[in-house]
Amino acid sequence: MRRNSALRDSTADSEPPAPFPADVARRSAVAEEQAFLDLATTRREALVDHLRAELATEARDAVEQARQRMLRQQHDELRRAADGLVFGRLDGLDGTVRHVGRVGLRADGEDGEPLLVDWRAPAARPFYTATAVDPQGQARRRHIRTTGATVVGVDDEPLDGTVATNLVGEGALLAALDQRRTGRMSTAISTLQREQDDIIRAGATGPLIVQGGPGTGKTVVALHRVAYLLFTHRTMADQAVLILGPSPRFLQYIAQVLPALGETAVVSATCDTLLPGVRVSRAESRLLAEVKGRALWQLALDTYVTSLLPRPRELKLRWEGEFHVIPAATVGHALASAVRGRPYHRARTVFAEQVHHVLTEAVVERREALMNEMEEGFEDILARVDQSMRQEHTGGARATGSDVDGLLSEEEVEQLRCRIAENATIARFVEALWPTLDAETLLRDLLTDRALLARFAPQLSPEEIVAVAAEAEPTGWTPSDIPLLDALADLLGEVDAPRPQGEFAADRARRQRGWVYGHVVVDEAQELSEMQWHMVLRRCPSRSITAVGDIDQASAAHRHTSWAQAVRAVFGDRWTAAELTICYRTPREVMSRTESVLRKAGSHNTPPRAVRSSGIDPWELAVTPADLADAATRAVRQLRQRWHGGSVGVIAPADRVAALRSVLSDVPVLTATQSKGLEWDATLLVDPQGIAAEPRGWNGLYVALTRCTQELGQLMVTPR
Repeated sequence: MRRNSALRDSTADSEPPAPFPADVARRSAVAEEQAFLDLATTRREALVDHLRAELATEARDAVEQARQRMLRQQHDELRRAADGLVFGRLDGLDGTVRHVGRVGLRADGEDGEPLLVDWRAPAARPFYTATAVDPQGQARRRHIRTTGATVVGVDDEPLDGTVATNLVGEGALLAALDQRRTGRMSTAISTLQREQDDIIRAGATGPLIVQGGPGTGKTVVALHRVAYLLFTHRTMADQAVLILGPSPRFLQYIAQVLPALGETAVVSATCDTLLPGVRVSRAESRLLAEVKGRALWQLALDTYVTSLLPRPRELKLRWEGEFHVIPAATVGHALASAVRGRPYHRARTVFAEQVHHVLTEAVVERREALMNEMEEGFEDILARVDQSMRQEHTGGARATGSDVDGLLSEEEVEQLRCRIAENATIARFVEALWPTLDAETLLRDLLTDRALLARFAPQLSPEEIVAVAAEAEPTGWTPSDIPLLDALADLLGEVDAPRPQGEFAADRARRQRGWVYGHVVVDEAQELSEMQWHMVLRRCPSRSITAVGDIDQASAAHRHTSWAQAVRAVFGDRWTAAELTICYRTPREVMSRTESVLRKAGSHNTPPRAVRSSGIDPWELAVTPADLADAATRAVRQLRQRWHGGSVGVIAPADRVAALRSVLSDVPVLTATQSKGLEWDATLLVDPQGIAAEPRGWNGLYVALTRCTQELGQLMVTPR
């Protein structure tokens, strides 16, 4: 021992030991990447200054205005890319080196070579998809970690076959996962994995349904897919992209991700807020939510609106003191032609145009008939006069009435039609025959009338009809009413409403119910009812839809237990399935406890494979109801101390939330349903037995167990 001490003392007095070769290599790599980051940052700043100067000039015409909109988008994208500008590098087997970042940059000069590859570009894809088994021409992948304008670390992965790996970029990924949660979702473009990237870059020609368990990065994939599609399909920005989330809290959580990636042609909403000017103002029973969420209402409402159309009958219209009769057969033909594939109010406009046309023809025909009668009588008179003149003046000129034909010119006929179209009396007649309808009034009339419900929704049982009519109220709307209102509004169509104006497509889309989006993303898609899926399809008839969710986390009132059941009524078999199988968020210690919960929930799916360990086993503490508030307060205080700088969340049964919020004002206290899509460093799960006892409670417990990234604690409420 003394000898060792002497050696230590001798060492302490000598020169510092030489750094390990690995440290030298790391420092060299960091310095190398710092030099490149400095170069890229300088180039980015120069481009920002150049674009700012360009934007300072006034646009004189529409062409220059369009150019300035494009320049402003580029300027904003470059400005937001200051943080995390460079995050990756690919070294090719042929010696080429490509850096990957949030935006694409070219070196200075007219023919500048690519300096930085945009993460969405095809050239960047090997950064996410190359493996040692399939290197895709790459020898090495390097993850570059930065803080501001400083490189703080690198992770190298050989791809030349010397090292086999199943998880692409594991070092960088796990470093990112170990960071503290801040309550806002961060971008993950530097750590996307192959199965995630495959989904991000998949085609967008039809519905893509992505099944992914907790922590598999469903939301990250969906948001990055939006950024990729907007980058790849530039015209999609002209139509905007709609993101449907499960709650306002969730939308706030993800709000900064797409702007950080340079995308602003996006509208975010929930199904409850998707209808402009209409908001949910009251709750409903799960029974009614399930009944009113069924697809049968689409046909019921269609039939309901069709029943309100006018029926063919003879019309008697007055014009300038004379009555003109339009036969029932002609009216029937006009009705059939107007209704063909058109919403109610648009069909009325077409019908009115046909009435104007038919009435114009009737007036012209009446005028011509009168003129013909007058001309025939006048010709008799002229014939007698002509005979008398021949007798008196043989060989004289012969006068006739052939030049007086009484016909209106095309211009005169068109003027007559315009006068008829602008006539207030004719307009009132058409309005009385085909009145303007209001979707909200119609829906209340239907939902409160048992006879109407039985007539138009015969698939409902008598008990369900009674329940629907009993819960309907003259004011306020429930969540399941919104899709019904949306369907009715679509069937009725607008009443000559002006199209919203605005510089950006997203601004116009937010204000217009009938806007058709270039793409729709649905997060927590397992919660949507069949009628809500119809809402989605109406906004994207091209079916360019990405839906992500976990069917095992469903808590909605509908009875779907598979994706096929959930989307069959709207998409049939025309959709593509994809799956995320790796859990990056929830540690193995927690995921190992979820399989039994899934079985009790009736699932036949396998939980995703967790790839990381937090080293902290879930813990439980038994408490009585009387001690619950104090125990929860102490547990939250301890968790916040342990995860200082991170986040703590509390999940509890719905009937305990209010009481817990009153004593836990500094952390979110949510139900299992409200916690969907959220994550915290530590989760305190209060009364898991109570959550399991709720409707679809085992699904809810599965959600609650998997919200943490590091530590899970449970307060087990026991009888006194």
